[in-house]
Amino acid sequence: MCAMPSTTFWPGPADMRILVADDDATSRLVLKAIATKLGHQCEIVGDGTRAWELLASERFDVLLTDWMMPGVEGPELCRRIREELGDRYIYIVLITTLGDSEQVLEGMNAGADDYLSKPVDPFAVQTRLVAADRVTALHRQVVDIQAQLERANVDATRRSLTDPLTELGNRRRMEEDLASAEARALRVDRSYGVALFDLDHFKLYNDHYGHLAGDELLRQIAQCFDKSVRAGESVYRYGGEEFLLLLPECSIEGALVAAERLRQAVAAAALPHASRPTKPNVVTLSGGVACSTPGIPSSVTDLLHQADQALFAAKSAGRNRVVAAPTRVLALGEVDGRFDDVREA
Repeated sequence: MCAMPSTTFWPGPADMRILVADDDATSRLVLKAIATKLGHQCEIVGDGTRAWELLASERFDVLLTDWMMPGVEGPELCRRIREELGDRYIYIVLITTLGDSEQVLEGMNAGADDYLSKPVDPFAVQTRLVAADRVTALHRQVVDIQAQLERANVDATRRSLTDPLTELGNRRRMEEDLASAEARALRVDRSYGVALFDLDHFKLYNDHYGHLAGDELLRQIAQCFDKSVRAGESVYRYGGEEFLLLLPECSIEGALVAAERLRQAVAAAALPHASRPTKPNVVTLSGGVACSTPGIPSSVTDLLHQADQALFAAKSAGRNRVVAAPTRVLALGEVDGRFDDVREA
């Protein structure tokens, strides 16, 4: 039983959420009255089992817990909190009638931050709650700083893998994703494809409009790509005015369709190109497509070389078109030397 002696309450920290766990009804009410008068929110329970249920499901800043009570006793409650609720810090004050210093240390070693002796002194409770507010505030600051650092690391990683001009994936990101696509294709015995694009007559565009306009054009092309790619497809800035489309688990026919979709999106944007030597006087793309062949080992370098050859064929055929590199057919044991192209619309 705890009497509540008269005392003066000084202003202090307010609005912490406090849980009182004590099997003595008078103690519970006294502690709740003290905490409430200090401006805190307070819940009370009569046993350790119910206290643990609330602590595991709701957020509390402070626990004022009796040492001996039904269900989970105070020291065990401390241990559970420290071992299982590591994502938040709860300031624990162990309340006991025991005067043995070794038992007090046992409670502290179990995870308690401080202790109080019964009958509780309201001033002593207030001092513990002031300390609790400071400690929990520091822990919140640490959590906030950790979250900020994690966000900064994520942002730094994203920037390191992003082309600053177009905001597409850069060469580093492209190389990582190509390596992953190749490894997956070998693991599941499937093909993957790439499409290499080049802006038609980009040097003439730069000479006519200026390099700042050329940079803006690259950004607009990237936006066209971003609106046109589908789930699973990824576009990267390959370098200069060249871009690469990665198509995991894709046949050569599917890769042609996907590449043609992007070519048409750029043509449909009708971005003016007054210095273009041939019609139409808008910005267009040429593309070369290549796919790996299941069962026939080939490196990423080989695939990019094939796509580059197909791109050269597209330019030689008049630009503003997509051409597929020849594919090896395992049943025939030879290379089909034919280039298939998708003509301009």
